[in-house]
Amino acid sequence: MTTAAAPDMPMPEDTLDTAPAAAAADVPGRKRPKPGERRVQILQALATMLEQPGAERITTAALAARLEVSEAALYRHFASKAQMFEGLIEFIEQTVFGLISQLDERESDSLVRCRKLVALLLQFGEKNPGMTRVMVGDALVFENERLQQRMNLFFDKIEATLRQNLREAASLGGAATPTVDAQADASVITAFCVGRLQRFARSGFKRSPNESLEHSLALLLPGGRG
Repeated sequence: MTTAAAPDMPMPEDTLDTAPAAAAADVPGRKRPKPGERRVQILQALATMLEQPGAERITTAALAARLEVSEAALYRHFASKAQMFEGLIEFIEQTVFGLISQLDERESDSLVRCRKLVALLLQFGEKNPGMTRVMVGDALVFENERLQQRMNLFFDKIEATLRQNLREAASLGGAATPTVDAQADASVITAFCVGRLQRFARSGFKRSPNESLEHSLALLLPGGRG
């Protein structure tokens, strides 16, 4: 099997710009933010704090201090810290699944879709280190249990998408048990993605999740294994 080049997919606004949050806090006598702006600034600040390697649990007091506002000001925009994390998770879901939808529309080859899905997921994690800590659960250890459940569901959906594509490829290839094969392959590939993101987070964002990706995918995807 000939491995494809790294995908040249369009990557829209797939990073949460963390600069405005810090800039807004540094400007003395700044104007009152427009409706919705403060909410975005809070999420930007939270994402920035999560990007610090080895960062401990983030408190609302620390978050408020970074933004130079009171904790009460935070709660005017979010009912709880769990809601703030849900805002980050919504960004992850909308961005990644939006890119996957574009991929489904543009790419007819099911195995190429699988390869590019893995690449875009890992590229998103590398561009958004703070989000990676949310995706793999490191930032959610002491938070509300429903947050981890939501991230589990995110990866369940990734696995389901891979399974659908792999079943299509197996059927076209004349496999005797396409559904069983697709289920096993999708599980392994999803575990690979989670493992790469975990290693990226726990290395202090030094080990790229995309390291030797084409070689790895050649081993993982059907048709590339010897």
